Amino acid sequence: MFRKATRLIKTESEIARMRVSSHIVAECLNYVETLVRPGVTPMELNIAVEHFITERGAWPAFKGYKVDRKTFEYAACVSVNGAVVHGIPTREPLKEGDIVSVDCGAEKDGWFGDGAWTFPVGQIAPATAKLMQVTRESLMLGVARARVGGRLFDISEAIQDYCEAHGYGVVRELVGHGIGSHLHEDPQVPNYVPKASEGFANLELIEGMTFAIEPMINMGTAKVKTAKDKWTVLTADGKPSAHFEHTVVVRRGGGEILTK
Repeated sequence: MFRKATRLIKTESEIARMRVSSHIVAECLNYVETLVRPGVTPMELNIAVEHFITERGAWPAFKGYKVDRKTFEYAACVSVNGAVVHGIPTREPLKEGDIVSVDCGAEKDGWFGDGAWTFPVGQIAPATAKLMQVTRESLMLGVARARVGGRLFDISEAIQDYCEAHGYGVVRELVGHGIGSHLHEDPQVPNYVPKASEGFANLELIEGMTFAIEPMINMGTAKVKTAKDKWTVLTADGKPSAHFEHTVVVRRGGGEILTK
């Protein structure tokens, strides 16, 4: 899944190209928010994402993405309630009280942006709203740690500590990633501080590194399982999960968000 980047540090010219792709993603997610309501289907959201991105001269980066022998056929991952990520868009209408995470990417002129947001469907339970709030706040804490002179796991620590302090499960099997001329590049950016034995390098953060930071946080257990469609990742206990993601550049004062 992860492709080794030729250079972890991008030039300002390359970052400018990523900013264009990332802005398309951000605008797309803003548009999707206006569509989310009871009765709308995940497939309709997926179609809207594809149209939005292609109309701006970009390519929906997820469509045709290959993992081993599997090919993702959709422009967006649309994950409902207990689906953590990689949800296959279905024709099952969203219901009042659901939450839905929409994850999409755009490629334009050979450079990528990637983002995700979790939306409420009508009125949702206060506990679910709190999960979304904490997950979103943890993302911003992680972005703030994308600071020159820090370490990669400073980002991980900020997210893990904040979410676990609220009693939530931080998914281990799925992580953020580098991004640039490929959708997924090294390094992996976990939302938890891994053990040294797991083999991650705790990189020093240098200006111009570009990451997709994306906490995936469960209301209950951190454990997950894969659905029969072989794509959708579900919480093991069926409780809701929230997912927020920004494409970020390491800067001296903290991460610069490109997906805004």
